[in-house]
Amino acid sequence: MHELKQYWVAEALEKDLGDPLNPDSTMSFKRVIEIDESEEFPHPEIEWLYNWKLQHHYIPTNCGGEFTSFEEFVAFVRVLSRRDQTIGIAFTTLFWSFITWMAGNEEQKQKLAHYIKNENGAMCLGYSERAHGSDLVNGDLTATKVPGGYLLNGEKWPINRATISGVSYILAKTDPAGGPKCLTLFMVDKRELDPAQYYNLPKILTHGIRASDMSGIGFKDCFVPDSMRLREEGDGLEFALKGFQITRMLCAAFSQGAADTALRTTLNFATNRVLYNKTVFDIPQPRKTLVDAFLDILICDCETIGAARGFHVIPEQFSVWASVVKYFVTVQLETMVNNVYVVLGSRFYMREEHDCGIFQKVLRDNSIISMFDGSSVVNLHALILQLRQLTKTRARRKPQTMTEIQSRLESIFSLEKPVPTFEPQKLELFGRGIDDPLQGLEIALQQLEDLKESDIDPEVLNKLLELGNLVLEELDAHDEQIANSKFEFGHDQSPELFEIAKKYCTLHAAAACLHMWLYNRQILGDFFAKGEWLVLSLHRLLRTLRPLPYTLSQAYEENVAQELLKLHREDKLFSIVPFQLAQSQSQTKEDTTHATSELQLQA
Repeated sequence: MHELKQYWVAEALEKDLGDPLNPDSTMSFKRVIEIDESEEFPHPEIEWLYNWKLQHHYIPTNCGGEFTSFEEFVAFVRVLSRRDQTIGIAFTTLFWSFITWMAGNEEQKQKLAHYIKNENGAMCLGYSERAHGSDLVNGDLTATKVPGGYLLNGEKWPINRATISGVSYILAKTDPAGGPKCLTLFMVDKRELDPAQYYNLPKILTHGIRASDMSGIGFKDCFVPDSMRLREEGDGLEFALKGFQITRMLCAAFSQGAADTALRTTLNFATNRVLYNKTVFDIPQPRKTLVDAFLDILICDCETIGAARGFHVIPEQFSVWASVVKYFVTVQLETMVNNVYVVLGSRFYMREEHDCGIFQKVLRDNSIISMFDGSSVVNLHALILQLRQLTKTRARRKPQTMTEIQSRLESIFSLEKPVPTFEPQKLELFGRGIDDPLQGLEIALQQLEDLKESDIDPEVLNKLLELGNLVLEELDAHDEQIANSKFEFGHDQSPELFEIAKKYCTLHAAAACLHMWLYNRQILGDFFAKGEWLVLSLHRLLRTLRPLPYTLSQAYEENVAQELLKLHREDKLFSIVPFQLAQSQSQTKEDTTHATSELQLQA
């Protein structure tokens, strides 16, 4: 496997954090469970991350930081979140700084960069309100123009890190008449406000991420200077929605970290626990559940890593792709976590017993990710509004268009190729009917045809062609459904259209898997290159769309199971890029491997 430098930061952070099963490690499972039980904000752990200088990787290089790519970013957030989503989320509220990198002037950017790098600064996002939720345009918080600035009045709630942060991004109504240009965005520095003019709301007690600072902020005739306004009056909604395109994709990293821990701790149990003279892993049903969970992670990797790189190549298409990632990855991995707890048995529910009780915390914490930065319904709705234009554009493609798409797909999915600098000014509120991964599906199918003279196993290749053509059939059927559907405006979309949008996300993930394999067969190791995992993954996705056999090949399933055991034994990330994790100090896994091998020989 080729070494990919965009994963160096994640590997270095992982090594320095240490094995989470070692109680003496930073952010060990034992420690994060203690934090969760106390519900106290993890100040020492957050300070450790600042001392490690992780905050530098949230600031673009042109603002004096070390952010190079979203692919690198997703990898290290995943490392944090596999230990504790509470800490991962709390620290990563720093990624709201992208609003300033996108919409701020040079003075605002430099001020924020200094605050983050040198003052351990943090920020929060004040968009939603108790009475209005995601209905941002009808919010009640107002900003009234006065000489030199504005007076803020109203409350924002709920907000993660509302109290324990210095900068709040506040979306305020500057035009009482309403409409899409009624909102203005402010980068409010609380250190510069009159303390008598703002207040923080009490901590909200939550089901998961209990130690988070989940609260709110209120203003009463609070003066903020013009210098805290981002762009012009009325630009707030546009930049709020463009900011969501960035953060929605990044939320997938939280889910991926949780999924790794859920699967890993379940494997710790399943490879040690002996029932009926076999390990739990060697019993067919639990084995199948765990292999499917591994496939879910690989599928979501292809979608998320592709999207992370796509931001640098086709930012103008992300009103579509960001919604797909945010819906598909977070929901798929939330379902995966719910599926594997059956294998863990009653221990999934215990707060102390197995691996310090980390599974029950993951289960609770991870359930909120699909709600962050727009719920599943919000993201599917954003997609619905663009499906008709996507269908029309796909129907009008020309050979020249396909050549351009192929060039972009290669830049996006070839992991050994550097990506261009992210250009946030190219983000668009609507994707203009373009979505390269699915609109380039025929390109992928032709590339599969061209591999017939290669060293790929003919059986695997034939299966990939068969399944790939079924994906294309489903995409054609999807386009026909959209073409024949009644168009509904605004929020009055039918439940049927939401189901069609879900199907689009599934097809998008299938296409991403194909592109990822085609462009990285020779650099991501033998398991990835053989493509058996891809056959099973496409089959797994298509089974949700049409009647197909429950299984395809026991040999393929067994080979994926052995790869899963290998990554577990070697302390590697469950991923298409399985980089080295902090290695366990105990002999448990060696003992487990020996026991498993003995039982397999007996069988």
